[in-house]
Amino acid sequence: MARISGVDLPKSKKIFYGIQYIFGIGEHIAAEILEKAKISPDKRVSALTEDEVAAIRSVIQADYKVEGALRSEVQMNIKRLMDIGAYRGLRHRRGLPTRGQRTRTNSRTRKGKRKTVAGKKKVAAKK
Repeated sequence: MARISGVDLPKSKKIFYGIQYIFGIGEHIAAEILEKAKISPDKRVSALTEDEVAAIRSVIQADYKVEGALRSEVQMNIKRLMDIGAYRGLRHRRGLPTRGQRTRTNSRTRKGKRKTVAGKKKVAAKK
């Protein structure tokens, strides 16, 4: 089993897709990494040799910020926005969408489960 940046890559997948299990590596960067390491994207993770895994590992360490370092950088950016009192920071603090989406309906992913608010009783109108 190939282990890169603290992540176990799935054995049965092609290396192009397997390497994307690492936080911070998407399709574009995966293609760049494999090109720099001179490894075919169609090769399976289980078929990789130790030298190929080491080549991938060295390319990632030299050129890209992934996993823990990237996660901490993202958290520091969010904390900075909160500390300076930016609008996006306030939205993060309140747990609401930060990119302008509507919140009257939807946005349940950010807001969480609905909290029912007691409604007012309707008073019958006099004639």
